[in-house]
Amino acid sequence: MSVSYRQPGVVLTDRRFSVPLDHHDPAGERIELYGREVVASDKAGQDLPWLLYLQGGPGFGAHRFVGRQAWLDRALKEYRVLLLDQRGTGASTPANRQTLPLRGGPAEQADYLARFRADSIVRDCEAIRREVTGGAPWTVLGQSFGGFCAVTYLSFAPEGLSAALITGGLPSLDASADDVYDAAYPRIERKVAAHYARYPQDVERARRIAEHLLQHDVVLPNGYRFTVEAFQSLGIMLGRSDGSHRLHFLLEDAFVRTPRGPALSDAFQEEVQGMLSYAGHPLYALLHEAIYGQDPGPTDWAAERVRARFPQFDAAKTLTGDGPLLFTGESVHPWMFENDPALRPLRETAEDLARERGWAPLYDPDRLAVNEVPVAAAIYHDDMYVDTAHSLRTARAVRGLRTWVTDEFEHDGVRAGGPRVLDRLLALARDEE
Repeated sequence: MSVSYRQPGVVLTDRRFSVPLDHHDPAGERIELYGREVVASDKAGQDLPWLLYLQGGPGFGAHRFVGRQAWLDRALKEYRVLLLDQRGTGASTPANRQTLPLRGGPAEQADYLARFRADSIVRDCEAIRREVTGGAPWTVLGQSFGGFCAVTYLSFAPEGLSAALITGGLPSLDASADDVYDAAYPRIERKVAAHYARYPQDVERARRIAEHLLQHDVVLPNGYRFTVEAFQSLGIMLGRSDGSHRLHFLLEDAFVRTPRGPALSDAFQEEVQGMLSYAGHPLYALLHEAIYGQDPGPTDWAAERVRARFPQFDAAKTLTGDGPLLFTGESVHPWMFENDPALRPLRETAEDLARERGWAPLYDPDRLAVNEVPVAAAIYHDDMYVDTAHSLRTARAVRGLRTWVTDEFEHDGVRAGGPRVLDRLLALARDEE
């Protein structure tokens, strides 16, 4: 039963859907999806076209807006919006350390999670579209991984789309996970250099924290083992609009004086554990490299293997000299499943997913080459999370796709830019610019 309620300027309706776990076996096991319908208060009774929002990730539920924040304000001028919690996320049937043992052991859990990639998400969208729109096509807005899903949608079910709007999420159609990280580490290094140019005092602060972590075993209040590699991974913030500033504020108050000497402050540890924990989004860690898998070969912890090709990221070696410590970015490593108490029970499952699974292709280049759906994509120049060269190559491979390449925003431009990013993408898709 649907439940409707109000926030300032909007009417919200909770929607729940039943879909097959395996769309190749529609009579088999089913899981639940949750979506939040949003419509402007003054348009609640109108027959409006639908916009489907696909959140970035993988593994994150749709953003919980209050009222008409960010891009949602622009969308509500003409659409009903469905904020979908993709399978396994948010209020949809959960997949985490608490629920996955219901599937059996690590091998059974990995087999279950293999059905949580973009191809299954698109089939979910098609299954619920008929119920939501009565069969009419809808516009999809995909942020980051949601943009990857939009390209999969264009590949396998373009008849379900009236338009596709992609922001920070044009994937390579053929790059392996190794290719993705070979391109990523130099980008990350540039972002770190830009941070230190803005905040040169952070060079010494970061080195001091790293030295402390190499000399002490630090366990955060939630049980997270805070190693130097974990500290470096906080560089993931540098791909966001306010990330460099947030990292600076975090570093400036890291230590306090104690009877036993300098120690990492409780306030610092409390903030760090919230940034590092995967308790709220374990699928991000479990499936992150699988979103790049499109061939019979294993992903095999690509980010960890490729990092070894970039020795400048080795903290211990850095601290033997006087150079700046390099942070890392959007990557998942085996040690995360040892350090994070929310991931420890899933270590064997993650190992199984990293082994050879014969991943099916997620994109159809031939179909994209004859695409007829209006598509517009915002490509953020030197995006830390999605390689610009990969995105531009894909843009050229999708017939009719129009791009907006900009360095005005970081990866989270659709949030930080308010209505402007969505307004620009709609204009491009409609050939108004």
